[in-house]
Amino acid sequence: MPLPPAQRGMYFEEFAVGQKVRTTSRTVTEADIVTFAGLSGDFNQIHIDAEFAKSTPYGQRIAHGLAVLAIASGLAVQTGIMEGTILAFREIVEWKFSLPVVIGDTLHILIEVLEVKALPRLGGGAVTLSLDVHNQADKSVQKGKWIALFMSRPKSDPAV
Repeated sequence: MPLPPAQRGMYFEEFAVGQKVRTTSRTVTEADIVTFAGLSGDFNQIHIDAEFAKSTPYGQRIAHGLAVLAIASGLAVQTGIMEGTILAFREIVEWKFSLPVVIGDTLHILIEVLEVKALPRLGGGAVTLSLDVHNQADKSVQKGKWIALFMSRPKSDPAV
């Protein structure tokens, strides 16, 4: 009989208000911007036209704000806390775009658990997370709150 896949993620019961995680870092590339433009259909000149972008207040191309949000999601997932235990990404409660992100910026995220709410009928609970996306100068470029649903620890789990 094959073994079930390994699970690294945190179960709902393992989350506690005040827990903090810092993600690994990731550098935004030109390929990221071009790929996101193709995926989303957003070919705004501020993102893809280097000559046009020189005439803007930023002086260069900037990453799509939603691309940075997607990168933040990926960095959060790479922490492993969601692997095998997340039921759904439920809601963006709020999100603020504070500073532009340009090609070559290196981003990381500071994540903090703000609230946990058991939802037994779903077999887990809702975890409200604060995410603060920082660049290489440790300046906040985007931040907000997400709610994700996590499964409860199985009753047959010996750690219960």
